[in-house]
Amino acid sequence: MRRRLIQSTLAVVLVVIAVFGVSLVIVETRTISNSAQERVDSEALRLASIVDSRLLGDETVNAGILAEQVAAGQYAVIGLPGHPPIEIGTKPSGDVIHSTATGEQGETVRMEEPRSSVTREVGRTLLIIGLVALLAVVAAVLLAIRQANRLASPLTDLAETAERLGSGDPRPRHKRYGVPELDRVADVLDGSAERIARMLTAERRLAADASHQLRTPLTALSMRLEEITLTDDPDTVKEEANVALTQVERLTDVVERLLTNSRDPRTGSAVSFDLDEVIQQQIAEWRPAYRSAGRAIVSSGKRHLRAVGTPGAVAQVLAALIENSLMHGGGTVALRTRVTGNQAVVEVTDEGPGVPADLGARIFERTISGRNSTGIGLAVARDLAEADGGRLELLQAQPPVFGLFLSRTPPTKRAAEDEPTVR
Repeated sequence: MRRRLIQSTLAVVLVVIAVFGVSLVIVETRTISNSAQERVDSEALRLASIVDSRLLGDETVNAGILAEQVAAGQYAVIGLPGHPPIEIGTKPSGDVIHSTATGEQGETVRMEEPRSSVTREVGRTLLIIGLVALLAVVAAVLLAIRQANRLASPLTDLAETAERLGSGDPRPRHKRYGVPELDRVADVLDGSAERIARMLTAERRLAADASHQLRTPLTALSMRLEEITLTDDPDTVKEEANVALTQVERLTDVVERLLTNSRDPRTGSAVSFDLDEVIQQQIAEWRPAYRSAGRAIVSSGKRHLRAVGTPGAVAQVLAALIENSLMHGGGTVALRTRVTGNQAVVEVTDEGPGVPADLGARIFERTISGRNSTGIGLAVARDLAEADGGRLELLQAQPPVFGLFLSRTPPTKRAAEDEPTVR
């Protein structure tokens, strides 16, 4: 592209020089020739007038007296009636420019000048025109190179950006070139890079979230299935199978919820639901894991609370908190329900060391963990809570108390009469 731009610019300049240069040479050549002829004509008339004035004054007319009136390089022949011709200067050889003038006393003056003087002057003019044309060509080449670099370099950069996008590097360059068309292409590429980066981030986030959210439920499900294989009691098999089916349904809901959040984190399907059912479901699912670890999981607080949210999402949030207590906490894990204002609160606490002081509220940030875990669970739980209009907070660091705040529906008469109980 650079070569084409330079060649096209140089071709345009050469055409302009050829058209205007040739015309200028022709005009200048004619002008110099006409000027030389006019000069010779003027010299002949001037010399004739000098001879006339001397003849009228009866003064002597000879070559010695008139020699000073003829410029160097010129040749004059003066013809007087009845006298031999008077020659002044050296007769030029070759082609000459000449002019003849006749005086009032009948004398004739012939002035000659070699045409080589005109040729030299034309040559000097052509040399000047040639130098100017050469400077114009050099300037045109330099300008073409600069313009070619200005246009070609951005295209090279844009090609590299497109190649980086194709190779999986979606970082935008945010570089502009002062050319509207090229800047528009750069804007489009940068916008595409940002969209690709967001898509890649969302895909990686979905993969990490799915891996984290499905790992523990699958473990609990496998434990249920192991219990089924180890028992011969039909009632126990039936009970464990029903729980396993419930867990499978929850896993399906987890997958759908993760896919929904990956497309639009703000999308929710909040409904009014019984908070007790979700809590008891989680306790039933997690009790085998806690039993295997030699620990207990219990619930207490206000009963028959109805909250507004997505039951599956609330279950995932509680599962993340219960799993966090199982992995990083100690002792008995307690789920307490209470009411504050128009919100239902589920507190999850254990008897472990709690959240390190240097983490604090950062515990909800992705990749932040105090026990060498993935640091994803609490971040996902917070996103799920906020998607339904709730919030997840760390109410106390030591011992740890996490609070899930949900909007609640007005209590029923039965719920208003119930007292807080421990379950």
